[in-house]
Amino acid sequence: MYLMALATDYDGTLAEDGAVRPETLEALKRLKETGRKLLLVTGRELPDLKRVFPHTDLFDKVVVENGALLYTPDSDEEKLIAPAPPPEFVARLRQKGVDNISVGRSIVATWEPHQTAALEAINELGLELEIIFNKGAVMVLPSGVNKATGLKSAIEEMQLSFLNVVAVGDAENDHALLRTVGCGVAVANALPALKDTADLVLVGARGEGVEELIAEIIERDHALCVNKRHRIPIGEDDDGPAEIGPRDVLLIAGSSGSGKSMLVTAVSERLQERRSQFCVFDAEGDYEGLEGTVTVGSSLVPPTESEIVELLANPDNNVVINALGLEVEEHPEFFSKLMPSLSAFRAKTGRPHWLIIDEAHLALPASRDSASLALADDRSGMIMITVHPDSVSPDVLAAVTAVAAFGPAAREAIEALCAAVGEAPPDGLDEPEADDEVLFWQRSSAAPVRRIRVEKPRQARKRHTRKYAEGHLDEEASFYFRGPEQEMNLRAHNLTAFLQIAEGINDETWEHHLRGGDYSQWFEESIGDAELAEEAAGVEEDRSLSPAESRDRIAEAVRRRYTAPALG
Repeated sequence: MYLMALATDYDGTLAEDGAVRPETLEALKRLKETGRKLLLVTGRELPDLKRVFPHTDLFDKVVVENGALLYTPDSDEEKLIAPAPPPEFVARLRQKGVDNISVGRSIVATWEPHQTAALEAINELGLELEIIFNKGAVMVLPSGVNKATGLKSAIEEMQLSFLNVVAVGDAENDHALLRTVGCGVAVANALPALKDTADLVLVGARGEGVEELIAEIIERDHALCVNKRHRIPIGEDDDGPAEIGPRDVLLIAGSSGSGKSMLVTAVSERLQERRSQFCVFDAEGDYEGLEGTVTVGSSLVPPTESEIVELLANPDNNVVINALGLEVEEHPEFFSKLMPSLSAFRAKTGRPHWLIIDEAHLALPASRDSASLALADDRSGMIMITVHPDSVSPDVLAAVTAVAAFGPAAREAIEALCAAVGEAPPDGLDEPEADDEVLFWQRSSAAPVRRIRVEKPRQARKRHTRKYAEGHLDEEASFYFRGPEQEMNLRAHNLTAFLQIAEGINDETWEHHLRGGDYSQWFEESIGDAELAEEAAGVEEDRSLSPAESRDRIAEAVRRRYTAPALG
């Protein structure tokens, strides 16, 4: 379930001439029975609303006075979230002959054509007030206070994200409300300008329209989320952008150093722009220091389930789960224990909107099915990154809706996915023609494979010191000291191990790999550090250096770039 709450205006939306149809009340009850929340957002003052509408207890939160006052029916608590009206302003209005005035806890309300007198009084007194219209009503509130700010206070208390909220309205004072939420809706009787603002315009008017909307939410859920607030750009080609949405499961596949992590970094930036919460399962320390995130766990201390869920409770927190403190073989078990808590949290809040799983073949191995991994039936909003698609659980791969395949093995990555799920490869499956091209396939549609240029991150990506210095590179990415006669097979699974082995091997073995350019090649292809590779290549080409000097030069270059603290 993605859409977790409905926020509705009262007059002209939920109600007609101040009254709500019994059918509309029943529809509200049906929506609440699905586990979703109800919010009422109105320009009315609370005593007046209670007088005309005795069913406020149906709602989890009620925002009155056009955003100035928050009311909780369960506890009967009132929370003023805007200052009280200046007495001198009310007095000045009366001096100007405006007698039809209602003064609330923060709002001052009257009717057209008294907006002219209200504006004159604001200017004469030098007050920070603004006028908001509502089909003939004139509401004066502190500057910046509107239905959207009131709703924000409500959903913060409920620990919801505005992306998971649908709002419906009919009048001028609903513009900010509809622009703020994940899906803004206008009833059929709404003003034309509000219909232009809305993502969806209903066939029904007033209560009938709300009933129609409730049926759509229950039946279609996140299929209603069609606006750009939910669309995440992956890249583009000459035909336009390549995007994913909240229903998607994206597989990012390709060889080491081909740019997969750079795309994930760029995607994390786009998610933050949209205030879409994400959680990264970071198997090898790739995303330590990712901007806008909070990290749980380290190379010394494994993450805990309680820490993760506690941090995610704040919709503004994006969480990186650093799994370096776990052994590789422990990843599936840890993940299977975490998933029930994450799934329950998602069912309750709709968040995190995206779950990003790095090195998915470690957390979701082919040897495990979805039941043993404790995965929920709904796997939407998931991004998996892997070098080995065929090593990921086929049950998990079956849910993939889109693929971004990188590097010279891009075609093989998509073919591996198709083989794992037992389907024919798609049309247009050719290798990328340029170095910056990526194969993008929307598996959920009949569209052919596209060659796209992927999004680039704006942040300067830090070297992933923990992963490369202390983590566990897989066998393919590790360095092997074998010697000129292939008499050795010493595996360096990270840079720390590389330096330790390099110090202990004989000069003949060291120089064999040095003169073969093996060190610079490993730094380039497996570590993905072109600058370190270039520096190492300079050492490899300098024949004047003794074995001890070349060892020191390369060790110093590694330590300088991958920080002494990270190396111990």
